[in-house]
Amino acid sequence: MDDFLAARAQMAMSLGFHIIFSCVGMVMPFLMAFAHWKYLKTKNEVYKGLTKAWSKGVAILFATGAVSGTMLSFELGLLWPQFMKHAGPIFGMPFSLEGTAFFIEAIAIGFFLYGWDKFNKWFHWFCGFLVGLSGLASGILVVAANAWMNSPAGFDYVDGQYLNIDPIKAMFNDAWFPQALHMTVAAFCATGFAVAGVHAYLIMRKKNVEFHTKAFKIAAGFALIGAFGAPLSGDVAAKSVAKRQPIKLAAMEAHFETEKGASFVIGGIPDEKREEIKYAVKVPKVLSFLVANDFNAEVKGLKDFPRDEWPPIAVVHYAFQIMIFFGVVMIMIGMVYLYATYFKKEWLTKNWLLKTFLFATPFGYIALEAGWTVTEVGRQPWIIYGIMRTADAVTPMPGIQYSFYFFTAIFVSLSLIIVFLLRRQIQMVPRLYDPTDAQFNPKNKKS
Repeated sequence: MDDFLAARAQMAMSLGFHIIFSCVGMVMPFLMAFAHWKYLKTKNEVYKGLTKAWSKGVAILFATGAVSGTMLSFELGLLWPQFMKHAGPIFGMPFSLEGTAFFIEAIAIGFFLYGWDKFNKWFHWFCGFLVGLSGLASGILVVAANAWMNSPAGFDYVDGQYLNIDPIKAMFNDAWFPQALHMTVAAFCATGFAVAGVHAYLIMRKKNVEFHTKAFKIAAGFALIGAFGAPLSGDVAAKSVAKRQPIKLAAMEAHFETEKGASFVIGGIPDEKREEIKYAVKVPKVLSFLVANDFNAEVKGLKDFPRDEWPPIAVVHYAFQIMIFFGVVMIMIGMVYLYATYFKKEWLTKNWLLKTFLFATPFGYIALEAGWTVTEVGRQPWIIYGIMRTADAVTPMPGIQYSFYFFTAIFVSLSLIIVFLLRRQIQMVPRLYDPTDAQFNPKNKKS
């Protein structure tokens, strides 16, 4: 493995892990706050136990996200020094603001965890809600920095110099809103399905059924919001990409020829040598409509761009197809669940419906990882789109492959630790969190 490939692989691996930790950290506090609100409204002790159980999970994932995020910050400077040398002064503001959001989140989660029966009940609830708001703000601010790499703004690039820097304009670049919106919706969808799937499995085991049923309903509700919102936010993101990065759109669709009334491609195998896609299902004129609200709009093909600026077509196309496939599957599951909720309530207790959510547990995160692959790989060969190539930003330091192996071991270890801790939390539900269980010890209610 050469150093350039090792550096890219290390960033891909680190981001791949961190995006899961951060998305759970963005969404789980809202599930926790909703369960807490239900407790305050109904006085049902099961909701209180659920809130406490989820809050411990939030704390575990907050700590893990902090560790992985710190590692990523160091990696940016160590692996891509030329990038940080020029880009740091321009897009540093969202990173500094993200640090502020992180500190607010840390304070709020401390108040929430140790504030039971000590604070006013609604102030205590607000602390939990604030954990979600600050976590969401952190995610959006980091995405703003990434969006700047896709749509650089806030400076003038003259003779290799970065002049007239405007950090506000850089932060609110043309890509930040579409990316932040789609990322936020995807995070709710992925986390909602993952949590619903876990509780669906526990319901099928016939233990603490009331507890896990309430948890499942809350998580499934958030999952549906994300699933139904994803096509809308995806449409906004796709139109933005078509305007700013037409070569990325062409790679997503493996669209080689510029044409009016372009077809939307489903499936297929791209052949870069012959500049064509094989075995694809093409839906006439739909791509033109999706990017311009006009069935006859012109969509640029890859052949309109220099060959050395093409991203890896197959990787981008397959990742895009994976994202769409799992997104559609989750929408279909959401529609079935919604139908059951209003018209076939007896379905809600059927094992086939619970098994459907169980199998869908990883679907949101598969789609999320695929979406980020489209975003990052589709920008190549640029680290700053149209300004700096990725190969020009990498560190000259040798031996990066050993750093890649080391960081991979750390992230795998972190993941195993998380699985162990969350599994232990689930096992403690009968004794610590579910007041309807015979094993529940009233002395633990304030724990």
